[in-house]
Amino acid sequence: MDVKPVIMLACSAGMSTSILVQRMEETAKKLNCDVTVLAIPTIEAIHRWQEASIILLGPQVRYELDCFKKTIKDQIPVFIIDQMDYGMGDGEKVLSFALQKLNL
Repeated sequence: MDVKPVIMLACSAGMSTSILVQRMEETAKKLNCDVTVLAIPTIEAIHRWQEASIILLGPQVRYELDCFKKTIKDQIPVFIIDQMDYGMGDGEKVLSFALQKLNL
């Protein structure tokens, strides 16, 4: 049985990404793509990274990228969400980016 990919979005409080999560879930449903998308604060994400297939950091916390990379040591991919896609809440583009990076 395949494991469902988990896309973890991390931002300052985990709240500014909630609209993006909703739009990503809507897109995944339309594409019949079985993924879990969740948004949590970076302080929590750094401790729960093992639950994720990929972590996408909000642009406002790009300064956390090095910390995540040091902690995760390339065990899963970590990227910064494109600022324009984030600002527009473009769930389709962000989901597509994550799936591409996961080779799905």
